[in-house]
Amino acid sequence: MPLSEPQPQLPLSDPADAWDQPLLRPVRQLDDVARRYPGRKLTLDGERRQLEFYGTPEQPNAFSMDSLEFFLVIAQFFREALPLRMILLLIACQRAGGRIQLTQDEMATVLDISRTKVNETLSEIMFHGIVFKVKRGVYQFNPPYSYRVAEFIPGTETTPAEYVKVDQHTTINRIRSDQTLPELVRFPSLEKMREEIARLRAERAEERARRRRRRAEQQEKRREK
Repeated sequence: MPLSEPQPQLPLSDPADAWDQPLLRPVRQLDDVARRYPGRKLTLDGERRQLEFYGTPEQPNAFSMDSLEFFLVIAQFFREALPLRMILLLIACQRAGGRIQLTQDEMATVLDISRTKVNETLSEIMFHGIVFKVKRGVYQFNPPYSYRVAEFIPGTETTPAEYVKVDQHTTINRIRSDQTLPELVRFPSLEKMREEIARLRAERAEERARRRRRRAEQQEKRREK
């Protein structure tokens, strides 16, 4: 078979080429990326379309609020896929008020992993105050990160349909007043994650610099022979 044509090299000034370059500092906002690479359309500042409701605007079937800042930080912080998969599952299973009625057996079945892995991953996520355990089989997503405001529960032959709405500030006030909860749950902050992102990036930058120095020394020794 004939060899395929080699792909042309992008000029260094091409904005598309910038996406192959390592980011040297943590990204705090998508707008920062957009300003760094002006040839790319990536921004949070653009006008947003009105939400599409699959019910009436007054009573949508489901209405959630998610923090874009939260998603951006966890995408940089977690180096493995499993914690991110677990967070997406917990977001998807929220009920109105942010409660998650899901056992660890059910999590293991959905994610196709062992109970041990579920327990380890949940512990890591809860350590950062993202979710916390209410009781056996019931968890709570921290409202500033992701929050299901309302949901429509269809009726059955024996029970009428129900529309449930729980305001975010009500849940936040309840969590903050519960002094049995960890401080990072009552007053959530992403700053520790940001600091760890910066530390890991600095370590990787130093390791790349060491490799470059070793290559330069080896080349210098070969030239001297």
